[in-house]
Amino acid sequence: MFNQDDLEFKNKILETIIDTAYEWIVVVDHQGKIVYINHNYCEFLEVNREEVIGTHVTEVIENSRMHIVVQTGEEEIGSPHYIKGNYMIANRIPIHSDNKIIGAVGAVIFRDTKALNKMNTHIKSVMSQLQTYIEDWQENNGAKYTLNDIKTESRQILELKEKVKNIASGDISVLIRGESGTGKELFAHSIHQLSERSKKPFIKINCGAIPEHLLESELFGYEEGAFTGAKKGGKKGKFVLADGGTIFLDEVGDMPLHMQIKLLRVLQEKEVEPVGGLNPIPVDVRVIAATNRPLEQMIVEERFREDLFYRINVIPFTIPPLRERPEDIIPLTKYFIERASKRTGKRITAIDDEVINILQVHQWPGNLRELENVIEAAIHLTVGEKIEIHSLPDYLVDDPKLLIGQKSLKEIIEDTEKRVITKTLHKYNNDKQLAAKALGISKSSMYEKLKKLNLEI
Repeated sequence: MFNQDDLEFKNKILETIIDTAYEWIVVVDHQGKIVYINHNYCEFLEVNREEVIGTHVTEVIENSRMHIVVQTGEEEIGSPHYIKGNYMIANRIPIHSDNKIIGAVGAVIFRDTKALNKMNTHIKSVMSQLQTYIEDWQENNGAKYTLNDIKTESRQILELKEKVKNIASGDISVLIRGESGTGKELFAHSIHQLSERSKKPFIKINCGAIPEHLLESELFGYEEGAFTGAKKGGKKGKFVLADGGTIFLDEVGDMPLHMQIKLLRVLQEKEVEPVGGLNPIPVDVRVIAATNRPLEQMIVEERFREDLFYRINVIPFTIPPLRERPEDIIPLTKYFIERASKRTGKRITAIDDEVINILQVHQWPGNLRELENVIEAAIHLTVGEKIEIHSLPDYLVDDPKLLIGQKSLKEIIEDTEKRVITKTLHKYNNDKQLAAKALGISKSSMYEKLKKLNLEI
């Protein structure tokens, strides 16, 4: 029988508490060697506690960062930990004594990210209605982005950000031009945020996404009884909702001609006429428009009004495509990785050099949007903490331009042929006859190519 003052008695109590109060816990010394690990963690790792005490933590726990916390002295709270094929959530805290780091304690607080999501389910259900109101307000009354959201090291984009600061304070119309995915909307939001109208509504409307027969009522509203199905009491249009603030006309080049005439009148007269209305409604709005269309050519083809063009193109504003600012590719990649990692719970700490080369060579016809989608997909396909070439979409990896300047034309052709044959064989479960038929070659030609390319299977 132990005396309550006995040290061994107290240690037994403490050990029992730790073993039952925490799912998994480990303690390391200043060298990263395990000095304590609880029973539950040992069971999960399938190790003997007595045998692992004194062993370096990296030899016992997959992808452990405990030794790193000891070195940096920085705590890691709610950190994803990939172990045994799943992501868990862990806390890692350095242990200090006399202003020195003498070790660290780590605890798994959720066995997987699903457990964390499950805990949030009730809160999410309670908050869902409020979130709907918040999103509706953001959509109709507030800009979400600022200049800080535009990540760049490009001189061209930095100059555009300075231009935003210079023009934001006025009420002058702005036309933002650029290819799809270059970030036109971010600049529109930023202009509003820096303007004197920032406390007033920011209303966005995609002129190309709304059916032509509904566009007028969306922009200018309608009176009760204006048409079959009209709401009782009518409906306010986007221009009225934006009164005092800013209206962002995205894809303005897709607006039909008859609507261009009505938009021009609103800009000139500063008033709108709701569908079915008798009295015009005065509005005070700043117009920011955006397009990826060649408006000058459309004017020649009489598909866009010249007078409207000059009305909205007071301040020309062109965003260069990503291929013209390659210095932004890697910083944007790192930014998208950081953002997607937080959202998915995956920890990505490195990018393979071959992946970086592919990202830099690709022409990015979809610009920032395409890059973000590629990174998002790569993170989901990555096993471990490093993005490697097998995590990238096939169309990037198979791009022959990657080899220009590195290999001869003959070698590029052989590499491309090798990839195509390999993928075709994989698709047809290594049936050479079916693969040959799919490629439009004879079975004998297939065997010749397999031998030539060292693809004997």
